[in-house]
Amino acid sequence: MKTKPKSVALAVSAALFLQTAQAATPDERASQAVAQMTMAEKIQTVFAYFSTDFKGVARPKEGVPQAAGFIYGVERLGIPHQQLTDAGIGVASQRGEKVRERTALPAGIATAATWNPALAYAGGAMIGKEARLSGHNVLLAGGVNLVREPRNGRNFEYGGEDPLLAGIMVGEQIRGIQSNHVISTLKHFAFNDQETGRNHHDTKIGEAAARMSDLLAFQIALERGDPGSVMCSYNRVRGDYACESDWLLNKVLKRDWGFKGYVMSDWGATHSTIPAALRGLDQQSGWPFDKSPYFKDALQEAVENGHVPEARLNDMVHRIVRTMAKHGLMEHPVQIEPEKIDFAAHAKISQADAEESIVLLKNDKGLLPLSGSDKRIAIIGGHADAGVLSGGGSAQVYPVGGLAVPNEGPTEFPGPIVYFPSSPMKSLAARSNAKFVYHDGKDAAAAAKLAADSDLAIVFANQWTAESVDQPDLSLPNGQDAVIAAVAKANPRTVVVLQTGSPVTMPWLASAGAVVEAWYPGTLGGEAIARVLTGEVDASGRLPMTFPASESQLPHPKVNGSDAPRDTRFLVDYDVEGAAVGYKWFDKRKQTPLFAFGHGLSYTSFAYTGLQAVAKDGSLVVTFTTQNSGKRDGKAVPQVYVAKPGGAWEAPKRLGGWDKLALKAGERRASSVTIDPRTLALFDAKSNKWKIAAGEYVVTLATAADAPVGTVKVRLPAREFAAGGR
Repeated sequence: MKTKPKSVALAVSAALFLQTAQAATPDERASQAVAQMTMAEKIQTVFAYFSTDFKGVARPKEGVPQAAGFIYGVERLGIPHQQLTDAGIGVASQRGEKVRERTALPAGIATAATWNPALAYAGGAMIGKEARLSGHNVLLAGGVNLVREPRNGRNFEYGGEDPLLAGIMVGEQIRGIQSNHVISTLKHFAFNDQETGRNHHDTKIGEAAARMSDLLAFQIALERGDPGSVMCSYNRVRGDYACESDWLLNKVLKRDWGFKGYVMSDWGATHSTIPAALRGLDQQSGWPFDKSPYFKDALQEAVENGHVPEARLNDMVHRIVRTMAKHGLMEHPVQIEPEKIDFAAHAKISQADAEESIVLLKNDKGLLPLSGSDKRIAIIGGHADAGVLSGGGSAQVYPVGGLAVPNEGPTEFPGPIVYFPSSPMKSLAARSNAKFVYHDGKDAAAAAKLAADSDLAIVFANQWTAESVDQPDLSLPNGQDAVIAAVAKANPRTVVVLQTGSPVTMPWLASAGAVVEAWYPGTLGGEAIARVLTGEVDASGRLPMTFPASESQLPHPKVNGSDAPRDTRFLVDYDVEGAAVGYKWFDKRKQTPLFAFGHGLSYTSFAYTGLQAVAKDGSLVVTFTTQNSGKRDGKAVPQVYVAKPGGAWEAPKRLGGWDKLALKAGERRASSVTIDPRTLALFDAKSNKWKIAAGEYVVTLATAADAPVGTVKVRLPAREFAAGGR
């Protein structure tokens, strides 16, 4: 009797496993798989390689080259390899000779500035599709860390300072990514809110404050996006490393929130075998970044010796396989086929996101949109003749067509500084009969002379931020403030276009005619900037974070640990502000920022009427009508804030919801906003519940945190609900 070749037998076994699993639930499929797996197969499922040669460790040959990670599958059971990529704003590539060139969305903070969940979903769906066609089925995308530290080098990757806004926007991106039968990862769990000493600092924060701030952002994103994985962060939290925090991983995430997916570590964030496994870590990532392959031979030995129960290893594997089954990784295997990517269509998705993200901060005397009457326009600084800026680090997407400005920035990680080849100057010139003259902005006097000789000056000012390094302060780097001041003095018709990843101070603000925040605007960012400046589309972005007037206004005037010796442990005391992050801190302290959370001007005007708030079926529903009262089409972003008089909350008010409406001139439309009950509650750590106090609440309709347009009062009954509820 002839036996079948091994490859045929494996294929038959895998086919039978898939066939019998078709009618089973993801949990049943995972249980079937775990029951058939050997110890070696279980261990390989929880152990991830770096899919790039690093520190003398070669990438597995089966891994996608220059990618973030690789985990071996179990061929005989139909379980595919896991191919991991960074993907916060697009399919990233590790450095090297043959970088992948892919479509880049605007920065995550820019997508948050759209206040448009549909755009977040569309951008996520685009990234997920490009990832599939690049051979990836697990995406390290879904950064939701709050902007506690405005100088944080990774703020550009995240969703802003408010837990509701950040949670909804990032959750929608995750949902879009996973519509492609791939897994998305919510990160960095938790309190990884600065890069300074990220591997060493210990976050101090009370449980109630934690639940009402950073953890609420994660909870909302988890509910909205249902990510398959959560990535634990580098830092310590309340004494323990985040990746071996029983409180974070077992109690908050898995018990209270009912998370059924798996927890992967950040690259270099695993520090042990037994404590990490017992306290909730399910998969060690990118092990060459760690000091040891903790979840390989050491984990097997710990299980065999009884230090880690085999039931716990089975749970780790079950969570991973269940997630793969739930998201269709078995039935929809990925292949490397980039020729199928529709780069033109995807660039338009990125452009739409960028256009709605651009925030018009100031516009004296209607300087914008550009009138078309200017004959000579000076374009100064920012490499605006060549392209638009991108943030740096592991999220880096390399543009199709190569770098617009080569050889800038660090030669090692987190560099290089990348500019996408979408020139704002060329895009503006294509829409105008004016003569455009470019100056690099390095000589303030020469730039001022050009501005004086021009009808209009547009200064592009850049702040490159990147993973692993924080900004020393809130100033624009490289003397750009002095250049802007000189140009604005020479020509009061000066427009400043900021490309930044964080708030910046503006000592020249009073003399600039108009100021625009364009963030890092992605693949077609130059086109997006031009369309907003010329008024082809309305300026409809709104700030997702407060712009302070100075560092002295912050809870931490200096970056925590900035004076600590390198690689030493230090404490980050977030009990200083507690849950009063961003605009809540400014409200609590009665401080006036440079620009408030939610701020953003339009090229038209809006009127708001009919504000009502009604308690209904355990929820608070707010209704109102918005009218475009101007002569141009535009997009309004009415924001609903809630308050409980009496001072019991961490701050005077909280964002409870919002709407975004595209309205033609004269058009009016009704909105109905259901307030998330957690924005009305206090978290009680003793009972582990959310509690809404009975009494009178104030509902404010506003166009920014500091710009109310109407208020109404409503009485609510007492209510309480579980930590994982709403």
